[in-house]
Amino acid sequence: MALFLFQMIELKALSIGYKSGRNEKIVAQGIRLSIFPGELTCLLGPNGAGKSTLLRTLSAFIPKLSGQIFIQGKEIEDYTNSALSKVIGVVLTEKVTVQNLTVRELVNMGRCPYTGFWGRLDDEDRRVVSESIALVGIEDLGEREIRTLSDGERQKVMIAKALAQETPIIFLDEPTAFLDFPSKVEIMRLLLRLTHQANKTIFLSTHDLELALQLSNRLWLMRKGGDITVGTSEELSSDGTIGHFFSNDGIGFDAATKRFTILP
Repeated sequence: MALFLFQMIELKALSIGYKSGRNEKIVAQGIRLSIFPGELTCLLGPNGAGKSTLLRTLSAFIPKLSGQIFIQGKEIEDYTNSALSKVIGVVLTEKVTVQNLTVRELVNMGRCPYTGFWGRLDDEDRRVVSESIALVGIEDLGEREIRTLSDGERQKVMIAKALAQETPIIFLDEPTAFLDFPSKVEIMRLLLRLTHQANKTIFLSTHDLELALQLSNRLWLMRKGGDITVGTSEELSSDGTIGHFFSNDGIGFDAATKRFTILP
């Protein structure tokens, strides 16, 4: 694994949660972690642990409660919305609702941070869109309407749209939700490939434990209350962390194969 000298994202004493008037609900606090460039990092944990809250806080969709988030060495609050949209691309769990657009028209929308108010694409914008579509391998879908695509194809389109945004960082919230197993594998392999071919730093939340174990560069294991353990799948498997973290009656973990088994 390549070694890097700096953090793409650095979290310092970060607290996340929600505010309603004077009331504050803390989901997790005291987070001090880093995301490194050129890696696929997967965030795992039980429902209610705060995975989506953390990801949406890092995306600036909801404000942090306290602490600091540094993106490429700059505090997230010091970015304008326009500047941040050129640094972070986001793919959310929600399904696409713009059913009547073609694939290319939707990917074109990834150029919004660069095209100004009228959204008119020039030759450079069109080149970036075409390259993004090619990187994801959906050239044959360019003129298809979104409503005609499978869930797996739609997810590839949303990833192409994020690529067209030309950001060094891409966040994804449950990118393999609603997909069948072959499509889950294809999407995860695609994301890992993009860290190398397109030099992207990719951070995603997922419930697909075995795929994350086999395909990610680094894992974040988030418990309820905000405690997060970080390491490679090899490190966390061999020292027993994975088996303990996901231990449950009737479920075992084989560190050698990185697979969960049903116990007799």
